[in-house]
Amino acid sequence: MNEVTRILSDLANGDAHAAGQLLPLVYDELRKLAAARMAEEAPGNTLNATALVHEAYLRLVGSADEARWDSRGHFFAAAAEAMRRILVDAARRKRREKHGGDRQRIALDAAQPAAPDARHDLVALDAALTRLEAEDPQAAKLVELRHFTGLSVADAALVLGISPRIADRIWSFARAWLHRELSDTDADPEA
Repeated sequence: MNEVTRILSDLANGDAHAAGQLLPLVYDELRKLAAARMAEEAPGNTLNATALVHEAYLRLVGSADEARWDSRGHFFAAAAEAMRRILVDAARRKRREKHGGDRQRIALDAAQPAAPDARHDLVALDAALTRLEAEDPQAAKLVELRHFTGLSVADAALVLGISPRIADRIWSFARAWLHRELSDTDADPEA
C-alpha cells in the first residue's frame, strides 16, 4: 500500500491529521491537472488553477465522513468529478442574468477578434456527459478522466482498472457519441 492510499484510508477512518498529510503528497499533481484544464477555459475566467485545486480538495476532504477511497486512482477519479462540478457550476453562475449572463462582451480593440465563449460548451458537455453516464457509465468516467484531469488513455485505463486496449475502444465510442450529441444540440445548451 503506497503512502497516498494509506493516508486516504486513515482519512476515511476519521483521522483528523490525515488531510494535512495528504495535501502535500497530491498537490503538485492536482495543480498540474487543474492548470491543464484551465488552459482550455475561456479568457477572462476568474477561477484559476490554484483556486480550482483548493476548492476540489475542500470538497473531497470536507466530507471525509462520506468519502471512502480505495486507492490513489479512486481519489483522482473523485478529484476529476469535483473539478468538473466546480467548473460547470462556475459556468452556469456566469450565464445567469444576475451575473451578466445576458450581456455580450465587446472587444475594445476591433483588430482583435473576441474569443469564443467556452462556458456554454462546458455546460453542453456536462449535460451530454450526464446522458452518456446513463447509457454507459464507464465511458462517461473515461471522458471525465481524460477531459477534466488530462489523463492519457493509458493512465485513465489504470484508474478504471481496465486494459489500455479496452480504454482505447471505449474512448473511440465516447468521442463519437459526444460528437453526435454536441453537434445535435441546438443553441440552447440546457437541452
